[in-house]
Amino acid sequence: MVLVKEFRVVLPCSVQEYQVGQLYSVAEASKNETGGGEGIQVLTNEPYEKDGEKGQYTHKIYHLKSKVPGFVRMFAPEGSLVFHEKAWNAYPYCRTSESSSLNEYMKDDFFIKIETWHKPDLGTSENVHELDPNTWKNVEVVHIDIADRSQVEPGDYKADEDPALFQSVKTKRGPLGPDWKKELAADEDCPKMCAYKLVTIKFKWWGLQNKIENFIQKQEKRIFTNFHRQLFCWIDRWIDLTMEDIRRMEDETQRELEALRNQDKKQHNPNLGAVPSFSGGVFLQLIKVLESYGQ
Repeated sequence: MVLVKEFRVVLPCSVQEYQVGQLYSVAEASKNETGGGEGIQVLTNEPYEKDGEKGQYTHKIYHLKSKVPGFVRMFAPEGSLVFHEKAWNAYPYCRTSESSSLNEYMKDDFFIKIETWHKPDLGTSENVHELDPNTWKNVEVVHIDIADRSQVEPGDYKADEDPALFQSVKTKRGPLGPDWKKELAADEDCPKMCAYKLVTIKFKWWGLQNKIENFIQKQEKRIFTNFHRQLFCWIDRWIDLTMEDIRRMEDETQRELEALRNQDKKQHNPNLGAVPSFSGGVFLQLIKVLESYGQ
């Protein structure tokens, strides 16, 4: 059994603008999760072409051994706390991970697959991933409102990353009020789009499966909510960037991440416990669940 949900995130930007904003924000957030020998290692970030599909391929490794409590390290086999993430970004369609290579220990028994379509609409399209009818009827659709503070956990809230308070100097977009989606629908001059994120999770571990699968889905919602609030409030940082700027920035970030990861492994990086970023943060959250079993 697997657990499948579709998260829909509406934003006041165009599909083209979002491509730059997403890549910029991922690169920036990744820096906050790396250091002291642990965190994110970027192995590959290069163009790909396969079966008529063109895009950007990335392969990242998440090193989490130092994040787990001692009792988990005692029983965890070698390689079980190293996670692989592979992503194919053929924008506006993206997919992340492979079930056969996500984790060196659990292999096919644990995978997280995220497939995303970016559409120029307000989240009203149904079954954009073209699932078969029997599968689609069992998919829970979750609407994320980036301006709704009630969807943000108290510990995650940051006033400078609140779309309900923020107004862009360069685009004049925001602040987003309670009826911002209705206002966006009526505003022909403001671009609009929706990220349709289909999340499939499998965690086959006796006694933990349902708890972990539901927990990870909850954390994915948290990650998507926080990330897109951040992305919108950072719009003045990325709105003028080109894809060439982004690729150059990614190369610089890859070097910075490796330098951070190679720091003295005894050095503690407080950022490793921070709010998770768009992609790998879910693995850090998973470790917190495992830790709770030792309390």
